[in-house]
Amino acid sequence: MNNKPNLKVNCLKENHIDLRNKAIRFLWNFIWLLLYRPSPILMHSWRCFLLRCFGAKVAKGALPYPSTRIWAPWNLTMGEDSCLSHKVDCYSVDQIIIGNRVTVSQYSFLCTATHDHRGKSMPLMTGPIHIGDDAWITADVFIGPGVIVGKGAVVGARSTVVSNVSAWSIVAGNPAKNIGSRVPF
Repeated sequence: MNNKPNLKVNCLKENHIDLRNKAIRFLWNFIWLLLYRPSPILMHSWRCFLLRCFGAKVAKGALPYPSTRIWAPWNLTMGEDSCLSHKVDCYSVDQIIIGNRVTVSQYSFLCTATHDHRGKSMPLMTGPIHIGDDAWITADVFIGPGVIVGKGAVVGARSTVVSNVSAWSIVAGNPAKNIGSRVPF
């Protein structure tokens, strides 16, 4: 009999962080501290270059701000003209895919990992985050593992998003609930 809990929420999968991953993250944190973080705000292309050096897929016109924290750049994809604003935290244990013309506003937290509290060893569980084109994640939003934010959606300030958000919808609250819709453009 399998004693392992059956975790089906948001298609999370068990994940193990190996020594190679830890070593590269150590090097990335060193580069982030010395070259990325102290760079002037307008040097977006420099930060894009550093992210690409560590495997990020960063499109033309992307705007990663210097105070943005990215746990593992190789798990980050930023579309054209997308923005990771001041003090955004990308806990990219799994993939974070940000579409074109997306704004992730200040203090938001994109979290791709959690632990299965039902298991004795509390294994690390991860799920990718996908934010569709033209979406806006407003200030201080938490987006949990395995969440898809649809094209053109808006997530209101200080919301907690733990389930998928429909395209062109407006959600807010804790947990986030649908409060309206946008007209597609």
